[in-house]
Amino acid sequence: MKNIDDLMTSAAELAERGLSKGEISDELNVSRETASWLVERSGKSAASDTQQPATGGGPDDIHVDWNTIGRDSNRMWHVSAALADLLSKQGEEVDLTIGIEKAGAPLATAVARELDTDLGTYAPRKHQWDDDDMDDLGGSFSRNFAQIRDRECYVVDDTITSGTTMTETVQAIRDQGGEPVACVVLVDKQGTDEIEGVPVYSLVQVIRVGNDE
Repeated sequence: MKNIDDLMTSAAELAERGLSKGEISDELNVSRETASWLVERSGKSAASDTQQPATGGGPDDIHVDWNTIGRDSNRMWHVSAALADLLSKQGEEVDLTIGIEKAGAPLATAVARELDTDLGTYAPRKHQWDDDDMDDLGGSFSRNFAQIRDRECYVVDDTITSGTTMTETVQAIRDQGGEPVACVVLVDKQGTDEIEGVPVYSLVQVIRVGNDE
């Protein structure tokens, strides 16, 4: 993706496929606010969206496109090995890796293999988000994969934009009786050192330089 027009086109295509704004946010690795802005400016509706197109300047965000990694299984394995290395010194008894759906799940699969742990996945509530109140929604752990069962675990995702999804996942794990030992992502847009007392590691940190004027 080269520019904002490409992002708007992609947002429109995803909206036409029936994805919610939360899913579009996840697919494009942008914030929820940016996803809303892109969909509205594109003139398309996401799921049950009925809002009018937005006006004015765009949101303050950074788009991350890691398609050159994700489309190649060999590159995915090497990058995931690097993520696993960041986690390897954090908790010798950890035997579960949780991937945040969608993009965090394939990364977590490779990380779990590297660290010889079980694999679980978590679908965050933003996947259900469109124009309803997020507070009324809830995420879920897939029953097709390993369950928490009061275990220590690692958490894997592709990007941290605002930190909301990672925070939600950490809290959901604790609600299930588990204990997150460390989180890891490809790209951190917030420069986050820890979330809810859990250390966060990233291969790349994006730091905006300049003022907001």
